[in-house]
Amino acid sequence: MIATMTTAEEAVKVIKSGDRVFIHTAAATPEVLVQAMTNRHQELKNVEIISAHTEGAVPYADDRYADSFQINCFFVGNNIRPHVQRGRAHYIPVFLSEIPALFRRGQMPIDVALVTVSKPNAKGFCSLGCSVDISNAAIDTAKYVIAQINPNMPFVHGNGIIHLNQIHACVAVDTPLYEMKVKPITEIEDKIGRNIAGLVEDGATLQMGIGGIPNAALANLTTHKNLGIHTEMCSDGIIDLVEKGVINGSQKVTEPGKIVSGFAFGTRKIYDFIDHNPMVNMMDVGYVNDTRTIRQNPKVTAINSAIEIDLYGQVCADSIGTKHYSGVGGQMDFIRGATLSKGGKAILALPSRTHKGIPRIVPNLKLGASVVTTRAHVQYIVTEYGIASMYAKNLKERAKEMMKIAHPEDREFLSKKAFENYNIRI
Repeated sequence: MIATMTTAEEAVKVIKSGDRVFIHTAAATPEVLVQAMTNRHQELKNVEIISAHTEGAVPYADDRYADSFQINCFFVGNNIRPHVQRGRAHYIPVFLSEIPALFRRGQMPIDVALVTVSKPNAKGFCSLGCSVDISNAAIDTAKYVIAQINPNMPFVHGNGIIHLNQIHACVAVDTPLYEMKVKPITEIEDKIGRNIAGLVEDGATLQMGIGGIPNAALANLTTHKNLGIHTEMCSDGIIDLVEKGVINGSQKVTEPGKIVSGFAFGTRKIYDFIDHNPMVNMMDVGYVNDTRTIRQNPKVTAINSAIEIDLYGQVCADSIGTKHYSGVGGQMDFIRGATLSKGGKAILALPSRTHKGIPRIVPNLKLGASVVTTRAHVQYIVTEYGIASMYAKNLKERAKEMMKIAHPEDREFLSKKAFENYNIRI
């Protein structure tokens, strides 16, 4: 098969009613193909759109196209969130590590994959660049692959390499990749970051997300030694530590010396950093997030976030009450992997209150809130007020640990509720 160069309008004509269409992830979202597909709405019925996190517009979610496009997503990002919360789109809760298997085992067969790739090299190979994640599984199993070839997409080592003969239709674009707006680290985020850094040992293998708290944690690791990276996502925060020699991967068991990630999302700085960088491997999350892979590395330190946590360690990370807000993602993959790693630590980090002053450490989760990480899996919970060590502690001990990291103005109420609900006196 030889890939055909064509226009986006021509390429998406292969999509037919009843098809399941996969859309590439995060910074790699193929916006030109997405819009061209949406423009065909009058010709299509019941096309299922499947994706993880995407960036940019979601024109297919317009109510006018409800008969044309049905939407299922594995993660609820900013762009699709209002549509999920009002029932126009739907969320599929599943561990990130298991999604590639849904495609490969035929439980969720893909008809058409819409992706963005780098320019081909002299041998005809392109790269999925900053987003391998679940996307190469979609490509491997899709009946038809349509790719935007974008010179702004980095060529990245790993298993996200695709030859032109695996692509049915190519569309040339030259659009900037989506970038994350990096906000200055707040005082509260810095305090949380310093508390997290105190838990990280030299020689640890890190997993972290993106955003203020992970960036603050990384910014406080400048005096550490021989750290490694094995994470589902990475961003700009790792670059300074690599350049200082703090991150070198020398203690890792799996792919020593390599930064391993499922996808990268940040500013142009991270995309330039990973481009043709032999230190970086972007890999399928079926491998990256597999607990059997994670646990092999030493001192795996998993740093994840939460929306709210109750006094006994139940973690809600993907909803606000009944309203879906994000997704299960890889939190449990890495919480469990870190716990099983020799010397590993599983960390949940969050501010004690929201920016509106609403407590995030609560007696009970909100009605309808979903538990992403169970209280049996929790090891460390970190706020700006300190570290709660939860592992192998009874409910009274857990409540005491959580109260000391809660906002001071919330502690009396939490103590009262601990007695009312569980007859625990603190």
